[in-house]
Amino acid sequence: MNVIGLTRAWIERAVIGLNLCPFARPPYVKERIRYCVSHSVSAEDLLQDLRVELQRLVDSPVQEIETTLLIHPQCLNDFLEYNDFLGDVDATLRKMGLEGTIQIASFHPQYQFADTGPDDLSNATNQSPFPMLHLLREDSIDRAIETMPNPERIYAANIETLERLGAMGWQDLQAQCKADVRE
Repeated sequence: MNVIGLTRAWIERAVIGLNLCPFARPPYVKERIRYCVSHSVSAEDLLQDLRVELQRLVDSPVQEIETTLLIHPQCLNDFLEYNDFLGDVDATLRKMGLEGTIQIASFHPQYQFADTGPDDLSNATNQSPFPMLHLLREDSIDRAIETMPNPERIYAANIETLERLGAMGWQDLQAQCKADVRE
């Protein structure tokens, strides 16, 4: 399974292609995204991988690594278990003294926001090919937000985009990502 290839295709077609994250293009184009595939099968081992990747991001110049995707295809495939694990992720960030320096966004193939149904298209904004943790530098987020006229509108714009695309369009996009990797 080409984990990084499928993740890159998702970034190209969904995240950047649909403009779900208007901040994603610059680090992608400049090749400043670190793709780390964890082979962990337990939450405990994944937390160790997270600590290593957090430290690597902090220790690396932004010109080399601006953001990290910690992809864990063999661990926490059940969304509810993954969602519970996010408390441990936040605790790790605090214990390492990185609150305010690094922010962690969560993505999962079965991502579901509170108060939505499993088939609600709004969930697709955080649905990735594999479970993953996105480690972002707060400084990079701040710089990106300064360049945007209405950053608070991103979520609503994403919902509008996904509603225009529709459920079949979202499924087609996912199939295109898989086809991109096979080519």
